[in-house]
Amino acid sequence: MKFKTIEWKKDRVRILDQRKLPQEVRYIDCKEASSVAEAIRTLAIRGAPAIGVAAAMGIALAAVKIRSHRPDVFRESLKDVFEELRQSRPTAVNLFWALDRMKKILDQVPPLSVEDLRSSLEAEALRIFDEDVKVNQRIGEHGKDLIQDGDRILTHCNAGGLATVGYGTALGVLYAAWFQGKRFRVFVDETRPLLQGTRLTAWELMQEKIPVTLITDNMAPWVMKKAGINLVLVGADRIARNGDTANKIGTYGLAISSKWHGIPFYVAAPTSTVDLDLANGLGIPIEERDPAEVTHVQGQQVAPGGIKAFNPAFDITPQFFIKAIVTEKGIIRKPFLRHLKRIKAG
Repeated sequence: MKFKTIEWKKDRVRILDQRKLPQEVRYIDCKEASSVAEAIRTLAIRGAPAIGVAAAMGIALAAVKIRSHRPDVFRESLKDVFEELRQSRPTAVNLFWALDRMKKILDQVPPLSVEDLRSSLEAEALRIFDEDVKVNQRIGEHGKDLIQDGDRILTHCNAGGLATVGYGTALGVLYAAWFQGKRFRVFVDETRPLLQGTRLTAWELMQEKIPVTLITDNMAPWVMKKAGINLVLVGADRIARNGDTANKIGTYGLAISSKWHGIPFYVAAPTSTVDLDLANGLGIPIEERDPAEVTHVQGQQVAPGGIKAFNPAFDITPQFFIKAIVTEKGIIRKPFLRHLKRIKAG
């Protein structure tokens, strides 16, 4: 990628501020774990894999700042940091998966010294970072065969390098196919209310010179009918063990429309996004954000003053509508329950 979503700088975490794109490429230097949590909360960094990495780096950063040499004080000092990061966003399971990995470092038996804990936490955060790049590249390699020359592909929200640490899940599939020499066009939903498709996905694809056409969200069904869409490809923030998938609000409607038009609907996500603790999508928590995100566009009020607004950030697509899930361990087809259990165990 021609940009860096997140970097570890020993005494700070550097984050590309996605709230400013595409007008401005600006980085935030988070010098405290609380600043990392705020960056996650306010969507300066977003996308399930990316916020998992950010949370892990937030813990490592907090560890650098603790001055006590007593292991018990060190562990106690990190408790509130873990909790603050856990509370930053509720839907993307990668956040909790990454924090659980960091917690295992603290809970090792026999216990480590403070210096060893600091270095081990940093090493684990960097390991999660490195794994993300490799995992996404493998997702791309597995998924690229779904793409054919001349295809017209519809995607929603952003599941590219900006949602990860530099390659992408759904967009990673497109990049792998493009670099293989296949040529196609991507239709990008604007993704209201925060316009991640308009601001982020369109910008990313243009960086790589991939042909892209931007549409408003409510155009998608008509574009499916009239523009010859061959497949729909999206990312995921959490996948229940039966295959029900949480993704950016608007995904559910796309899946229904895809089914009606006979267009295959694919999800691309790492296995860290699979939550085997949830039997189905009914248990996935759906984040509700500030209604002002609906009543305002880029800070400008567009709705009547005082109106009530509803702002769920995600919806659930039932597995019925999903043709396959592309993971770093291969393309998972139905029955999802059996195959998702298998890849998580492997």
